[in-house]
Amino acid sequence: MEKKNVVVLDYGSGNVRSAVRALEAAGAHVELTADPEKVMSADGLVVPGVGAYASVMEQLTNIGALRWIGRRIAGGQPVLGICVGHQVFFEEGVEHGVQTAGIGEWPGTVERLKSDVIPHMGWNTVQPPASTKLFAGVENERFYFVHSYAVQKWEFDVTQPAMTPPQVTWSTHGTPFVAAVENGPLSAVQFHPEKSGEAGAQLLRNWLGTL
Repeated sequence: MEKKNVVVLDYGSGNVRSAVRALEAAGAHVELTADPEKVMSADGLVVPGVGAYASVMEQLTNIGALRWIGRRIAGGQPVLGICVGHQVFFEEGVEHGVQTAGIGEWPGTVERLKSDVIPHMGWNTVQPPASTKLFAGVENERFYFVHSYAVQKWEFDVTQPAMTPPQVTWSTHGTPFVAAVENGPLSAVQFHPEKSGEAGAQLLRNWLGTL
């Protein structure tokens, strides 16, 4: 089977080499780049993210990536967000009292987790919906999280009967939070599949299988 071409978006986010290696191990041909033509022509685009929400949004905006990401989603071209690259697809993030507008594909606010132990660091189970494709075969496995902020309330209003509502996967650390969303060409996960062992590798293979 021919390898799928995947671009890991290179916009200044740190620690992306592990994501590149994990995708390669999952069977993809991977390139780390911010070249617009390559971003738009790739079979799949991965948006990584570590650090502060506001910083990631600023970096994405500075290289013009918001336009490319929007065009890919509108055209049905697959996109996968990871960690803060998952969070930015919501309406906004609030960190240390600073409110930052997100990409806005989904309603919701990224806020500090309500837990006595912050950050949430380590392995945790998830609760995906029965119709999940992303978690097929790993529904009961643990995934590796490193974060202090998350979306803890999901309010998606399907205004058109023909619209298929997004599939939401939950996890819990002090309080329930959104661990992943599957929404047509756009998928995003709060955890790090590239650090999640065989479960993460299978999830990446599942995503590549949708390209």
